[in-house]
Amino acid sequence: MEALKQIANIAGYSGLYRILKPSRNGVIVESIDDKKAKTMMGPTARVSVLNDISIYTDGEDQSKPLGDVLLAVNEKYGENLTVDPKGSNEVLADFMASVVPDYDRDRVRPTDIKKLIVWYGILRQYAPDVFETTADDVTEPVSAESVEASPTETPEEPTEAV
Repeated sequence: MEALKQIANIAGYSGLYRILKPSRNGVIVESIDDKKAKTMMGPTARVSVLNDISIYTDGEDQSKPLGDVLLAVNEKYGENLTVDPKGSNEVLADFMASVVPDYDRDRVRPTDIKKLIVWYGILRQYAPDVFETTADDVTEPVSAESVEASPTETPEEPTEAV
């Protein structure tokens, strides 16, 4: 999900922000809502780009990128997400298990699930293009034919480190 590279969460501020321009003194962001307010965040602001966030899992990889989780929520619920972020911890845990069955129940806190639900709602309403998959997002399986070198190609010689 290439679009998540330009969307961030800022500690201490509600909502999500689109990164407009980094500068020496911080970063210029625009709120993702009806207001589209532009703000300069200083160098001490804790800006977390959504593309760099992941959810802990019990699987081999130990985590799942937030983009994949958001796509899973979109596939399962679409525009009809009925889970209330202020719901009970059990309801939140059931929701998370329905989207990411192998999520780590010890390390993923209810507040994390609440953020996921709120962020999904914001993105669904104000940035629906995030959920559109492009050719870059879809990886094609590699066939054995494409891996084999043609007879005219020669393998590169390894270079020695100096």
